[in-house]
Amino acid sequence: MSEIQSSSKKLTRVKLVVDLLIFFVFLIAMDPRSSGVAVHEWLATAALAALIIHLLLSWDWIAQISRRFMRRVNVQTRINYILNWLLFIDGSVMMLSGFMISEAVFPSLGIELPRNFAWRPLHDMTANLFLLLLGLHTALHWGWVVDTFKLSSIR
Repeated sequence: MSEIQSSSKKLTRVKLVVDLLIFFVFLIAMDPRSSGVAVHEWLATAALAALIIHLLLSWDWIAQISRRFMRRVNVQTRINYILNWLLFIDGSVMMLSGFMISEAVFPSLGIELPRNFAWRPLHDMTANLFLLLLGLHTALHWGWVVDTFKLSSIR
């Protein structure tokens, strides 16, 4: 196996681990009554770092499809690209609204934000939408997940 193929397999495995981490952290954080508000907020904040890593690991694909989007791109790639943007926008609003209603992370950093009742429903709505979009994203990439697990079991 060439060095490039080996490097590509390692990158694919890293992407899978990061993606699984994001997925499971989101599922745990999705119900703050079970985990507690502090765990919910700190996990979500940590997930933000993992999401940034995910974007950086996928940056070549993002840039390539962004350049080609208005020209020739197959339907599945086009849907995937639009879904990714929807996830990014919804996730950004979800994180912003979450920070605006923070009861643990920001106060522990000495940051007090004014209370506004509009943030809570926005946060709940975007979190529920994110769950739906994440399910669609996972379904769209299920073949990649299965292939990557197979690849990981073949050393």
